[in-house]
Formats: sequence, structure tokens, C-alpha cells
Amino acid sequence: MIQKMDKKILQERTKSFAHRCLKLCLSLPDNWIGQHIRNQLLRCATSVAANYRSACSAQSVKAFIQKVGISLEEADEAAFWIEFIVEEGFLDKKQCLPLLQEARELTAIFIASQKTARKNRKLKMDN
Repeated sequence: MIQKMDKKILQERTKSFAHRCLKLCLSLPDNWIGQHIRNQLLRCATSVAANYRSACSAQSVKAFIQKVGISLEEADEAAFWIEFIVEEGFLDKKQCLPLLQEARELTAIFIASQKTARKNRKLKMDN
């Protein structure tokens, strides 16, 4: 069960995730495929943090749900790229596992956050 998380803590957590992904990207091979994966992972990891920060200042519940949805998709994409890095043998699984776990946890948090926001929005509309 995912507990309610303070938005400042989650903002810091998503930013830390982006920084950690950057460091992982710097370890990738310096060739065309390494560059491609580096660009993809860095783009989605930083998007997780930026879109969650934007969600926190959303002007409506609908906007919040949309921005959290983007963070969810980007966290899931980051998990894909980290899995891909391991499967291709670019980096050691032990090196990537904590970051992969964080991507999966962030994805689960954003799913729960969207569900809660939708439920609260529906309750508000029903009253």
C-alpha cells in the first residue's frame, strides 16, 4: 500500500531521480547507441521531475491529473530504458537496480496519485 506522500518530499525525490539518471547516463558507452540511450533516458528522467513540479502548481484538478499522467508515462519510460541498458549489457545489473526500483516506485506513486485525484474530483462534482 502506498502512503500519502508530501509534495515537497516527492519533488525532491523526482529531482534526485533525474540527477541519478544523469550520472548513470555518463557511464554509458561513448558510441552512437550509447548516445541514443543517454538522450532518451535523460529526457524522460528529467521530464518526471519537471512535470511533477508543474503538477504541484496546477490551477485545477484536471491539470494536476494531466501533469501527473505525464510524470507517470515518463517514469515508466525511464524504467524501460534502464531495463534495456541492463539487457544489452551496457552496465551491470547491480549498478542499475536501485534506479530501476525507484522508477517503478515513482510510477506506482503517480498511478495512486491520479486515482486519488480522480476520486476526489468525482466526489467534489457529485456534491
